[in-house]
Amino acid sequence: MPPQQHPQHLAPPVGAPAHADPRHAADRRRFPANPFRRSPGRKLRLGRIALVVVIALVVGTIGGVFYFDNKLHRVDALASYAGRPGPTPGTTWLIVGTDSRADLSQADKDRLATGDGDGSRTDTIMLVHKPPSGSPMIISIPRDLYVEIPGNGQHKINAAFNFGGPKLLARTVEQLTGLRLDHYGEVGFGGFADLVDAVGDVNICIDQSLNDPKAGLRLKKGCHDLNGTQALGLVRTRAFPNADLERVVNQRKFLSALMSKATSPGVVLNPFRLVPFVNGAVDSLTVDKNDHIWNLVGLAVALRGDPTTTTTPNAGSQYTGDGDSLMVGSNTEEFFGYLRAGKPIPDSLIENNGGAIE
Repeated sequence: MPPQQHPQHLAPPVGAPAHADPRHAADRRRFPANPFRRSPGRKLRLGRIALVVVIALVVGTIGGVFYFDNKLHRVDALASYAGRPGPTPGTTWLIVGTDSRADLSQADKDRLATGDGDGSRTDTIMLVHKPPSGSPMIISIPRDLYVEIPGNGQHKINAAFNFGGPKLLARTVEQLTGLRLDHYGEVGFGGFADLVDAVGDVNICIDQSLNDPKAGLRLKKGCHDLNGTQALGLVRTRAFPNADLERVVNQRKFLSALMSKATSPGVVLNPFRLVPFVNGAVDSLTVDKNDHIWNLVGLAVALRGDPTTTTTPNAGSQYTGDGDSLMVGSNTEEFFGYLRAGKPIPDSLIENNGGAIE
């Protein structure tokens, strides 16, 4: 028998496409097209949307960086002068904490227990030094260190800021250490408290109870999440047997803890923490005219780990025309000599005892 033929009325017209065949239509009914299969056009649209999102994020990030960079307060702190040290190995920041109350309302002064003093003096002087290799260092320079202040004779080093502001203090520190300063950062009472509040409190453990009405501080022994007011009281208090020498230890440890918190995922990945912190930092800090927001980011990252912390070695106390002072000694010169040479500091010159922060 001849092969079975499909009825003529079911056959596609001559020249019609294959999909016009009713038999294919029946197949399509039995096996519908995959609804999740993306057409080339849809893929192209999704790719364009993703590209636009990426570009928007990049442009927004770059725009944010320059926006905050332009908001930074700047001063001519690291000016050139005859006899200035040449470039030294590594990178060195001069970090200054002042007792300025200029931007504080009376309510702020009462809340922070700052008193009503006029003028601006340096409560904190630190060097943050990142050597060519090895861990960064936080070096406290005691405010009672008796040094030569250019054009003013010998005085306690904190007088340099009062005599000539950031520029004279920076020059005094360079002449003392022989290091060329690369960056400058300054923060007042109110700015420091705002930074701590913006980052969302900082967890600190202390090995003794502290009660210092002058600093507005009352903390029990143990661990605490310190807000800005409490943190300011902790780094200001001198209620220790060795007063300022123990206070600077607390200041170094708190600075490291603050930077660790500021660079933690809980802050960096949370825009509700990151943006207020960055905004608070640029509003609170004063930097050198050549410093930028990315320099501050580098500083924070350098301090987030486990930096070596120490106090500048000295020859002990002596009574001077400025009262009880700490004298520069041969160990002071030896200490900074290692830094100038880019060499590690021997353990015998590292001093990190005292204070209350564990």
